[in-house]
Amino acid sequence: MRAVVFERYGEPAEVREVADPRPAPHGVVVRVEATGLCRSDWHGWMGHDPDITLPHVPGHELAGVVEEVGDQVTRRRPGDRVTVPFVCGCGACPSCAAGDHQVCERQTQPGFTHWGSFAQYVALDHADVNLVAIPDELSYATAASLGCRFATAFRAVVRQGRVAAGEWVAVHGCGGVGLSAVMIAAACGARTVAVDVSPQALELARRFGATVCLDARETPDTASAIRELTGGAHLSLDALGSPATCAASVNGLRRRGRHVQVGLLPSPDGTTPVPLARAVALELELLGSHGMAAHAYPEMLELVRAGVLRPDLLVTSTIALDAVPKALAALGAAPGAGVTVIEPWR
Repeated sequence: MRAVVFERYGEPAEVREVADPRPAPHGVVVRVEATGLCRSDWHGWMGHDPDITLPHVPGHELAGVVEEVGDQVTRRRPGDRVTVPFVCGCGACPSCAAGDHQVCERQTQPGFTHWGSFAQYVALDHADVNLVAIPDELSYATAASLGCRFATAFRAVVRQGRVAAGEWVAVHGCGGVGLSAVMIAAACGARTVAVDVSPQALELARRFGATVCLDARETPDTASAIRELTGGAHLSLDALGSPATCAASVNGLRRRGRHVQVGLLPSPDGTTPVPLARAVALELELLGSHGMAAHAYPEMLELVRAGVLRPDLLVTSTIALDAVPKALAALGAAPGAGVTVIEPWR
């Protein structure tokens, strides 16, 4: 099969022929019809994830068709249209038994713990636990955007963030996950403040329901601006993942507000400065959010089916596999607006 491969962190990837994957006894091989290009893939390419073994094929947001099944799989068969969360649970550990597959103790992640979906085929583990059927009316490109950014944003806003109608929600960073969060919060009846440095991203945020858009280039102290505009956000999300956006998210909250960290925060020593004095004084909640388990997808998919949520509008660019190495490298400097989807068979 053709796949995007990199041999060394931070050095150019290339498209080459590699061996087709085979399914584990509990897994499947999926023919990839669409896969998202995500900043998390860039983090992996840069060497920010210790689970990656070189050489490596990235890619973790995907949708496609089951091509081959392992002999222990009972719920899926060849020809099924499926997507999958970027965190695949084992289905047997205490976390999975509690329904918390997104923090599975033996989780696998395509594109990180093993070769991913920037390829014509990808192997996925524990298929009976992790695969999600795609409704017939949902395109592969739209379904591919669900597995990481949209599903992550849905759980971050609705479950971890406990958004309520009428609340102020601040979203720091309007890439794919941030724009998803804006759309989801607005659909829940919240008033949203979208923060980014890209006029194009802010324009999309406005289109998806943002009440206020703040250009961080023109408003360096976004936390103060949010407090002045809203009296302090009830819920704030760092959807980018940087010390600056994390601190701004916490500092923009009102008393007893809720901060949800969604964006990854890589650092050399594994720690990030957080304004904890404010968290203590105002009794703030600081929460993490790490994807969403497959069993939680039906609620989100029903809202998509009903047209309440429109993840299809987030897809702003579609590219072929040959364009991926250049696009992957560009994510470090210019993440772009909206979601880019790769169609490996183009």
